[in-house]
Amino acid sequence: MATPLWQPSPQRREATQLAALMRELEAETGTPFTDYADLHAWSLSHPEAFWARVWQLGVIGEPGQRVLKHPTAMPGARWFPEARLNFAANLLRRRDDSPALIACDERGRRQALSHAELHDRVARLARALRDSGVHSGDRVAGLVPNSEHAVIAMLAAASLGAVWSSCSPDFGAQGVLDRFGQIEPKVLVCCDGYHWNGKAIALHDRLQALARQLPGLKRLVLFPFLDPEATPDTRGIDKAVTWEAFLAESTETLDCAALPFDHPLYILYSSGTTGRPKCIVHGAGGTLLQHLKEHRLHCDLGEGDVLFYYTTCGWMMWNWLVSGLAAGATLVLYDGSPFAPDPSSLWRLAEREGVTCFGTSARYLTSCAKEGLQPGRDHDLTALRTLLSTGSALPHETFDYVYRAIKEDLLLASISGGTDIVSCFALGCPIRPVYRGQLQCRGLGMAVAVYDEAGEPCGVGEKGELVCTQPFPSMPLGFWNDPDGQRYHGAYFARFPDVWAHGDYAELTAEDGLIIHGRADTVLNPGGVRIGTAEIYRQVEKVEEVLESLCIGQQWQDDERVVLFVRLRDGLTLDDALRQRIRDTIRANASPRHVPARIVQVDDLPRTRSGKLVEMAVRSVVHGHAVANRESLANPAALAQFEDRPELRE
Repeated sequence: MATPLWQPSPQRREATQLAALMRELEAETGTPFTDYADLHAWSLSHPEAFWARVWQLGVIGEPGQRVLKHPTAMPGARWFPEARLNFAANLLRRRDDSPALIACDERGRRQALSHAELHDRVARLARALRDSGVHSGDRVAGLVPNSEHAVIAMLAAASLGAVWSSCSPDFGAQGVLDRFGQIEPKVLVCCDGYHWNGKAIALHDRLQALARQLPGLKRLVLFPFLDPEATPDTRGIDKAVTWEAFLAESTETLDCAALPFDHPLYILYSSGTTGRPKCIVHGAGGTLLQHLKEHRLHCDLGEGDVLFYYTTCGWMMWNWLVSGLAAGATLVLYDGSPFAPDPSSLWRLAEREGVTCFGTSARYLTSCAKEGLQPGRDHDLTALRTLLSTGSALPHETFDYVYRAIKEDLLLASISGGTDIVSCFALGCPIRPVYRGQLQCRGLGMAVAVYDEAGEPCGVGEKGELVCTQPFPSMPLGFWNDPDGQRYHGAYFARFPDVWAHGDYAELTAEDGLIIHGRADTVLNPGGVRIGTAEIYRQVEKVEEVLESLCIGQQWQDDERVVLFVRLRDGLTLDDALRQRIRDTIRANASPRHVPARIVQVDDLPRTRSGKLVEMAVRSVVHGHAVANRESLANPAALAQFEDRPELRE
């Protein structure tokens, strides 16, 4: 067994909601629950009893008599088929003066709303939407920053049974049309612009184009964000009205429609880097139940907690963050660059707001380490109990950095799931130790396994494809405009019959944790040996001169060779000595098979708008293939660096 980096004290362990649930179940069932593994096993062998208990964590609504219909169908299982609930009502359960959310940005703007204020603003917007003809099942979309406006608009739509879908305002017009054009929103909520790294970006021209080209659009509701005190300019934008004018005649009475468990709530989008984005439809009940489980049991969130996640409204972590209201947590929203006006801005935010659960990307934490930040020394992080990381595999060395430079007594939870399930397959466990490089546990109620290429379960320490073998409530309802479900089935169930294939390359550990080695479709295969890209990234992170890297497999002489692209610190040039040091580091800590045949310096690496590197797009460019839907990338111009490189022709 490995040596843990951290483990909860007996007092902290016993005070968790997870431990309380285990004690309750022991008393009720007579079954001993000595550790998390016992509870996880019970949640899989008794799925109806388990998810009924999750409902009892605080869902507002009527569950009905039946928990699960068609329990073995993948897809096709139906959870709580008789239930009635409203997602917005569950997040707006309080109407007191305590803070519901605190919206901040890189300029220093801070807007706090109490639960009572949030409820009233949602009620006004909901009435205005209804008066504009928005009904249950209609789509309301947002081109919005991570601000209070986004939360208000989503909850107002959900209260009516409308379906919410959002993009961050840094999406170009074509990227927005590729998404919203498929779902045809009746109302589009927009900001007039946004700030990034000290620069103001106006959206007026982009909004003009969108208003003309979105079919079925009845209203474009525009709120000021460049200057919150100004009136936004609606001239030349079809169907546009200001936020204040839209709300002028509405009242503060909120009527939340009682809807079926599987009523559509969200439409989220695949990255779109290999074609037109898939529109993934998620249900209200499954999303609520899964998030409540993850927040209350896996993150131990409750009233008095302050939850922060660095995200945009174009990433599923925004949807996950907002659900924290149902657990009683205060939300901290942030819009802008995480390094503006300086690299310590988010840690100052955590100190000022008393954040107890801080969420971010693996890339951000690795960048903090490269910058030499010492958040634990420079900021009062007394309130911080949990640090969440996702977006990519968190390198082993960054685990060390967190406990060395941020806080020793801290639950560091590397979590992994995706837009596909708007939640997690593997995540944190507040009653378990943290081991270097590992995700602590498979989620409760999630029958996660690792399969080899033949569809057989892998043993501990063997690498294969991450799968889920039993239904779970947050499986998508399907894809938009996929009436026979063929695209949905092909995306997740064609690889292994009746099993969800997620597309991650992973392994189970001796400590009952999980390690993610990258995406299964980007696994390298030099000489027939399968290598996850994260295995190489982990070693490259140790080289001080390298800020970040991306590797691909290049077809070469009837085989595949590993090519590594590196972005170095400003002013540095890749020379033979540095190349050799990178190779030596990889060879010494991984294997000779992991050593790249070519190492190439680039100025930038292409990534999605949620910050994930796009290995498949780079591989396509290197092999001379077209990259579909470049609009889905945050920096599509970066792809030009990979075209016709002389280093890759020899």
